[in-house]
Amino acid sequence: MRLRLRTLFIVALLVLCLAGIVAIIVSWMISMPGTSEVRERAASKEAVERLQRHVGALSSTIGPRSIYTGQLEAAAAYVETQLLGLALQPTKLSFEVAGTVVRNIEVEWVGSRAAREIVLVGAHYDSVDTTPGADDNASGVSALLELARRLRAAKPERTLRFTFFANEEPPYFQTERMGSAVYARRAKERGDAIVAMISIESVGYFDDAPASQKYPAGFGLFYPDQGHFWAFVGDTGSRALVRDAIRSFRSTAALHSEGLAAPLFIPGVGWSDHWSFAVLGFEAIMITDTAPFRNPNYHRPTDRPETLDYVRLAKGLDGLEAIVRDFSTISASPRLSR
Repeated sequence: MRLRLRTLFIVALLVLCLAGIVAIIVSWMISMPGTSEVRERAASKEAVERLQRHVGALSSTIGPRSIYTGQLEAAAAYVETQLLGLALQPTKLSFEVAGTVVRNIEVEWVGSRAAREIVLVGAHYDSVDTTPGADDNASGVSALLELARRLRAAKPERTLRFTFFANEEPPYFQTERMGSAVYARRAKERGDAIVAMISIESVGYFDDAPASQKYPAGFGLFYPDQGHFWAFVGDTGSRALVRDAIRSFRSTAALHSEGLAAPLFIPGVGWSDHWSFAVLGFEAIMITDTAPFRNPNYHRPTDRPETLDYVRLAKGLDGLEAIVRDFSTISASPRLSR
């Protein structure tokens, strides 16, 4: 009897210890500074209209954007035309895929004090070839174009790069021919000091209905069941960057936000261009509406412009602007300096 009680006690103690360890790990992954709240502030009507126009041009006028539809070039030309219209000079970063030359597109503001330190913000402009790709990822491209408009006359202390990536979608997703993977490898070979990389990935779909938001197994215990927020997601090596970004966002944005720093093997954690940088050791995060965990139109012909909420997209963009301004200012983000 005593032996049985002793065994039960040891088992119970081990279970409690294991539960405690799990709780500490989960808390470490999900604990974020500030609080998720919505401020009463109207979105800029002009910004809403521009975002809607960009998404419409990319997903309706151009349509599915891949090397297999022949419309990837049209999307690239659209992005370049918009940047030139802002008096910005885009650089074409070409590479070959399956006998076709495609390109990443970049604009750069050289830092005034720490030019070697690079803050990179990216969005992929392709889509799968069966969908107009309004949310995935015309919404991200529109956000980055609008951000370029707001910062076109900026004089950042760190070098700031906005990069529009090709070939994020299958069959090139997480392969060496993924546009961001090509870029990240070349950056690593050059010794580029990318101190922060932000991928803007599917940011226009929201749903306030209960149970509209899904998660990888187990994570729904810790997050809201309404799809009314942007998620800030990074791998464990980018936890500090996730926290830095969400801190800046929550100080400004009129949009709910949630954060997670977790291993890349967790479904969804590496599902964008930030993956290409994280696997090479750069701090890199994704800002997203969580795409397939919320949007029923994900990778379907129904991913159309009319399904997006441009007012909330514009409100989130205010917070994204705050992040980029903070990250490119040394005094606002001293941790990023190497």
